[in-house]
Amino acid sequence: MSELSRIGVAIDTDLLQKFDAHITRRGYTNRSEAFRDMIREELLEQAAQSPEAPVVGSVTLVYDHHVRNLSDKLTDLQHDFHHSILSTLHVHLDHDTCLEVLVVRGTAGEVRRVADALISVKGVKHGRLTIAGAPVESR
Repeated sequence: MSELSRIGVAIDTDLLQKFDAHITRRGYTNRSEAFRDMIREELLEQAAQSPEAPVVGSVTLVYDHHVRNLSDKLTDLQHDFHHSILSTLHVHLDHDTCLEVLVVRGTAGEVRRVADALISVKGVKHGRLTIAGAPVESR
């Protein structure tokens, strides 16, 4: 673990009260960890703006499996991008609706291309890419 540094921050009282309420709802036990997480999130978001940045994440899709050829189209796309897709989870939410979660890894640009290709298929009701971080180097 790296060395800790202490800083002082001046914050408007109303803003601090809202922040404290927010971190309490999220389950933080102290402000420091909440600040660290916010900083990490912002730095990750900034780093992922570079198309060449290595990232890992997930693509979440919700779709009606009765849409003609939709499942086949999604499967074909997943095969096209097999080098970026580490794993998939398929869940039947009800008689008509499926949820699929794909774990992806690659450059930010490639991961976005995978997500865009899948989310834009006609019949996908909802899709979202979540970039979770940079991949851990293998040892």
